[in-house]
Order: sequence, then C-alpha cells, then structure tokens
Amino acid sequence: MTPEDGARRNRLAASGIRSTLIGVAANALLAGIKFAAGMLGNSWALVADAIESSADIAQSLIVYAGLRVAAVPPDRDHPYGHGKAEPLAATAMALGLFAAAATIAIQSVREILTPHHTPALFTLPVLVLVIAAKEALHRYSMRVGEVTGSTAVKSDAWHHRSDSLTSAAAFVGISIALVGGPGWEPADDWAALAACALIVWNAAALLRKSVAELMDEAPSPQLEEGIRRIAGSVDGVVGLEKCFVRKMGFDYFVDLHVLVDGAATVRRGHEIAHQVKDALRRADPRITDVLIHIEPPDRA
Repeated sequence: MTPEDGARRNRLAASGIRSTLIGVAANALLAGIKFAAGMLGNSWALVADAIESSADIAQSLIVYAGLRVAAVPPDRDHPYGHGKAEPLAATAMALGLFAAAATIAIQSVREILTPHHTPALFTLPVLVLVIAAKEALHRYSMRVGEVTGSTAVKSDAWHHRSDSLTSAAAFVGISIALVGGPGWEPADDWAALAACALIVWNAAALLRKSVAELMDEAPSPQLEEGIRRIAGSVDGVVGLEKCFVRKMGFDYFVDLHVLVDGAATVRRGHEIAHQVKDALRRADPRITDVLIHIEPPDRA
C-alpha cells in the first residue's frame, strides 16, 4: 500500500466526514424547529418527526466514527486496513432506521387512539421548510457517497430521505385534518404511520447492501469485466481464469489468475504480473492491491 493510497483514502474519508457533520448540524437545528412547532401547533406527527431527527444525530455520529476508523492505515493486526468499519457503521444506520420507524409507528397508533386537537395551520410552512432542507441534504450526501463509494455515507443520505418522507406524510395528514375539520384530527397520525412503511423499505435495502459488503459479496459485474479487459490487454497475457474482487471501505482488493506462456521464465512471469498490477491500478485508483497467480495455459 503506497502513500498515494493513504492520501486518497484520507481524502475520501474527509469528504464523507464533512457531509456527515453538516448533516449533524442540520438535524440539530431542524429537530428543534420541528419539536417547537409540533408542541405549539398540536401536531404529534411533527413531534415524532423531531424525535426521529434527534435519533438521526446519534446515527450520523456513528457514521462519523466509522469513517474515521476506516481511514486508519493498515497495521500488523489489520493488514488489509480498517475498511470494514465503514459497512459496520452503515449496518448500525440501517438498524437505526428500523428503530426510528418503530418509534414513530407506536407514537402514531397512540395518537390515533387518543383524541386530540386539530394541528395548527402554521405547521404546514414549517414542514415545507423541513422537506426542502432534508431533500437537499439527501442529494448532497448521496452525491458524496457515490463519489467516495461509501456505504455509510449513502446510508446517512437515506436517513435524510426518510426524514423528508415522514415530514411529507405529516404535511399531507395535517392538510387533510385542516380541510376535513372535526373528526379528521388523526389524519396526520395515519400519514406518519404510512411513512413508516417507506422507512422500513429503505432500511431493509440499506441493511442488505451493508451486510453484503461485510460478507465480501462480489462488486458489480461491470467492475470485474473492466478488470478482465485491462489485464487481458497486457503484453504476455494469453488468458485469464479466476477473478475475485472484494471491497474494504474505500478500497478494492483483487485476486487474479493470469495465464502466460508455459515456456516463459520465472522472471518473465514475474514481470508480466507486475505489468498487470500496474495497469489495473492506473486504470482504477480504488484498486489498492492485486494478488496475481501465474499459470501456464496447458497445465495438467
């Protein structure tokens, strides 16, 4: 692992940490606004939304910790680095989404069973502000997650989207309650309950991705195809067999079986292996190491 690899990992981690801390600050501000508006405006869906935003802060701090650990360079006990801390943080985020959905669902059912006042009209513009802010945070964090390849940052982005979904549901429910008048007071609670299903759906998708990375599931077929194409174009390579790729945080590790002329010397086979490795690393800086096994094409 070269100093350039460490610099790239630190750069990606810093980008993810920055987006996470921006999310923490925004969640703290929005949670305070939603809680105050919900209490003053008789909207328990908005209060529940504020509680969920408060939980988001703790979840984002878990992502922050995961990114910090993932950026730590390899050591004697962790020769492949600490990249698994990143999907571990994403797993915690997904579980946090399940918990948030359960909390909101329980509170919504309680409010449906307990008669309460119609929410105040001023809660609607508050919700519009919250939805716009959370959607902007979702898009920003998702863009950072795509650039860095961070599952944890993408999970944080979906946490912002789940918050915007519950706020949108609250907006619809409060609007129905205000238009419908007496008897329609629980409409915002029913809307919050419906939003829980969307949150659970997103949480399940995020959990599957993070667990897949923890279990070293193969990345996209396109990545393997690109590796095979580049390796096969190197002079002296007459064929390829196994190609295994695994993701470790911000890095990819490749195991590749390369076929060369059986009459080639050991030195020539070694040179070809280095040329393949260099070609792959030039083509994709995310590839930190390539372990190559040289074989003759006509082995018994």
